[in-house]
Amino acid sequence: MSAEVKITSSPVIHVGAVSRSSGRRLIERIATSPPLFAGGTIMLAAVLLATLAPLLFTTDPIEINPGARMQPISAAAWFGTDMFGRDVYSRIIYGSRTSLMVGFGVALLATTTGAAIGLVTGYVRLLDAVLMRVMDGLMAIPGILLAIAMVAVAGASLTTVIAAITVPEIPRVVRLVRSIVLSVREEPYVEAAIAAGTRLIPLLWRHVLPSMIAPLTVLASYVCSSAILAEAILSFLGAGLPAEVPSWGNMIAEGRTYFQIRPDLVFLPGIFLALTVLGINVLGDGLRDELDPRTRRRF
Repeated sequence: MSAEVKITSSPVIHVGAVSRSSGRRLIERIATSPPLFAGGTIMLAAVLLATLAPLLFTTDPIEINPGARMQPISAAAWFGTDMFGRDVYSRIIYGSRTSLMVGFGVALLATTTGAAIGLVTGYVRLLDAVLMRVMDGLMAIPGILLAIAMVAVAGASLTTVIAAITVPEIPRVVRLVRSIVLSVREEPYVEAAIAAGTRLIPLLWRHVLPSMIAPLTVLASYVCSSAILAEAILSFLGAGLPAEVPSWGNMIAEGRTYFQIRPDLVFLPGIFLALTVLGINVLGDGLRDELDPRTRRRF
């Protein structure tokens, strides 16, 4: 009897198909998660406004036209003009650039700096005793007062405002990362890596840092929204960016004097500010739900 040989073809994995499948699952997850969809839509609109500001029928946001002061909303000036004859619509659109630059800049600096300090303090007990007392001291000072003091000393500029808002946000990130490290360092896989002779930096990079990505991503969204509000507060108090810089906080501060005759000078930038902060917070809630394995949806 002749032996029959059956040849079976091995399965072929198409990289393009896997990528399309992963992209489809991502789109489905965003579409079926109301917080992710709503927050992502608002943030995408805000980023597009800031990026495409020169193309959205805007004019120079700092150009003064005394002959067109306090003009009402019209076809020529969609949101009217302010007390210096500047186009309110253009200042609001360009103001989104200022707010997003501050928000993203503070979120990036505070998250990276806080993560680095939290990693060290959570793993090295000697540094923990020293650095955490410094963080406790920073948290004892009201963040807005510390930011005002830093701006008063260093001068009003975008870089100074970002630095002034970043410093009070770092302790919040440090405490979160430290708590994660203290729990992760007791896990069996970390103890196995230590027993295998893994050095400190590779240990933190390969085994501890991946456990912080999800909570840090969520925290970064809240830091971003808090920074945007802090910048608006500083500008409203006159301790932020120079008055001529298009900023939602500056516009609200200037418009409050004329609130009785032109309330839209306060309401319009306030609405854009509130929607942007709301979008970031809702997006953060959606990310928290999706990145938490206890509440994440399965597809």
